[in-house]
Amino acid sequence: MQSESTHPPYRDETLSTEKRVEDLIERMTIKEKAGQLVGTWAGQLSEFKSAEDVETEITEHNVGAVASFGWAGALDSRLDDVVETVNRLQEVALSETRLGIPLLFNVDAVHGHAYVAEGTAYPNGLGMAATWDEEGAETAADITATEVRKTGAHQNYSPTCDVAREPRWGRTFETFGESPFLCGRFAAAMVRGYQGEGLDDPESVVATAKHFPAYSEPVRGEDTAPVEVSSYLLRNVFLPSFLDAIDEGVASVMPCYNAIDGRPAHGSQEYLTDLLRGELGFDGTIVSDWNGVRMLHDDHRVTNDHRGSVRMTRDAGLDVASVDAIEHAAHLASLVEEGEVPEDVLDESLRRVLGLKFRLGLFEDAFVDASEAQEVVGTDEHRADALELSRKSMTLLQNDGTLPLDPDADVLVAGPNADDPIHQLGGWSVPDAAGTDVVTIRDGIESVCNGTVTYEQGATMNERLDVDAAVAAAEEADVAVVAVGENWYLHEFGPTAESGTEPDEFPNRTTLELPDAQRDLLKALHETGTPVVGVLVTGRPLAVEWMARSLPSLLMAYYPGTMGGQAVAETLFGEHNPSGKLPISVPRSAGHLPTRFNHFPHPTPIGPEEHLPSYDPLFAFGHGLSYTEFEFGSLSVTDETIPPHGTTTVEVPVENVGDRDGSTVVQVYVTDQPGSRVTPVRELCGFERVSVEPGATETVSITIDAASLGRVDDSGTLRAVPGDYTVQVEDQTTTVTVETNYD
Repeated sequence: MQSESTHPPYRDETLSTEKRVEDLIERMTIKEKAGQLVGTWAGQLSEFKSAEDVETEITEHNVGAVASFGWAGALDSRLDDVVETVNRLQEVALSETRLGIPLLFNVDAVHGHAYVAEGTAYPNGLGMAATWDEEGAETAADITATEVRKTGAHQNYSPTCDVAREPRWGRTFETFGESPFLCGRFAAAMVRGYQGEGLDDPESVVATAKHFPAYSEPVRGEDTAPVEVSSYLLRNVFLPSFLDAIDEGVASVMPCYNAIDGRPAHGSQEYLTDLLRGELGFDGTIVSDWNGVRMLHDDHRVTNDHRGSVRMTRDAGLDVASVDAIEHAAHLASLVEEGEVPEDVLDESLRRVLGLKFRLGLFEDAFVDASEAQEVVGTDEHRADALELSRKSMTLLQNDGTLPLDPDADVLVAGPNADDPIHQLGGWSVPDAAGTDVVTIRDGIESVCNGTVTYEQGATMNERLDVDAAVAAAEEADVAVVAVGENWYLHEFGPTAESGTEPDEFPNRTTLELPDAQRDLLKALHETGTPVVGVLVTGRPLAVEWMARSLPSLLMAYYPGTMGGQAVAETLFGEHNPSGKLPISVPRSAGHLPTRFNHFPHPTPIGPEEHLPSYDPLFAFGHGLSYTEFEFGSLSVTDETIPPHGTTTVEVPVENVGDRDGSTVVQVYVTDQPGSRVTPVRELCGFERVSVEPGATETVSITIDAASLGRVDDSGTLRAVPGDYTVQVEDQTTTVTVETNYD
């Protein structure tokens, strides 16, 4: 029970946060300080922890952060249970500890509040990026923050700032694609949405930019394997999206599991203090990824034991060990007491961590109103917003006129992803459909089609079912819609218990091609002569060359979220005109990797005619068709010469020459003309989504910052490099010159 005065200065909300923090720190013992810098979990991780176990960790070890929901093995995934546990644990922290410091709850709500069954799930990262709609992403993050706070959590481990450089990697679907510029713009939008006008807003959450500094190009495509990149690539490919998040005031950053240049990020002072805090100017909290501390001795083998890893992370600059729990706290307190870690290190971290709790208003009100949670989470309004973004993400890869479908057509719906809510949600969502109310593709088609809709699954991920029944149904149908792709998975395509597939089964990092069972189903249906429309429900850009060669129409749906089936159906039947654009290249095969639009130029010693193309995708970055047609007028820029800190505006008229409303995305690319460093053959430097009525023309204006044409220098600053740049929109180009800075 509390023995402190009930009205000490740290409980006086009229005082500044700084004064309240300092007063509280002065009252804390070393053990209490250490406890506030670690988190724990409720549910099944390395072991099962009940709510009672967590209560003990709070009262006896002063644990300051908890994850009782919002992740795959969490104790709670249903709304009522979530709220009950949060309030129960907060009551223990407030009334049964000496200082009554409230808990900070953290979640992985990376594409909506998808780990609460009743929550709103948006398209996963690649699908969100396929909208090319920053405002939409910001609104989605704002809604997610509201649902997260109403269920009792305060920190969201999002946005993902990783740039997808290796599509075999199992976390590709979490990213915003392969362009550093696109990733940065979406990461910044998500930070704005999560944090709103400030953390004192009761509907905002702490955003967490992850995984710093470079996670997404591991060797072999193997999750958490070393990332071997040059300093030049680190600064110009991986850091820009973190810079954008930091510029928006992101309150927290999470290191990656990997080692870069032989240094595991969780234990690297060079990355977490010198680079992140020093060069990049970040002043928020640094929180570990789960088990990131233990990996230093268990996997990287840079320390002998857990105690050594705790010390290494504290020397590096870590503030919160997310789920390292009471062992970490005990080691940390001991290290301070024995003089191996200065107490000032704890105090600096506490200023940041406690500062968040005060700014979030937790000392004034840490509890959740169960009725408010019921009223807010998963509302019709939120589902409507998820539907709109899912619509915008729909990317039509090819179409010979089969689409849009006749509303009166008789349709066969088939494939492993046509009627599976969990596959449709994808990873970082509940692994059990109970309570989710997901609209599947089958549901969506049945709701919009006036003809007869027949369903025959035909195959699971890796096993044939009754293909003959599917073939018979296709022969009686006007068209077959076959949803293939990938299932729910995390990290290295598991865990098996939740994903339903073994490590040696598809999906995995050894192949990007569909497994035999799915290909056999597609081929059998194709051989009936009935038109087959392929729908890809997938986390990665799969190599589907046979589908592209053989099927009349192919739609990329990504992992489209709660309302994804409705969005797919509306797109197939023409109620929605597709406008999504690929945020990542689709390779022809795994053997063609890497396939990146922004690759570096290089010599061809025996001649270019002897050299296969460096970029030869099945479908290119930025590609996406519509049911109408657009023509681009003459490209111009307002200023052909700009100073290093200046801007110019790219202008291009866009005319809808088709017969229906439509949206497209104007994409601006830049190529650095000859300079001292090798630069990408082209890089995205601006974009704008525009809607145009039939016969109308809209002039799109896109401001280009001179700095965005440059490079990240050794101080961590994105700076313009004087010289000439070729700016391109579609097949038109012009030249922009950045002047030399004589100041």
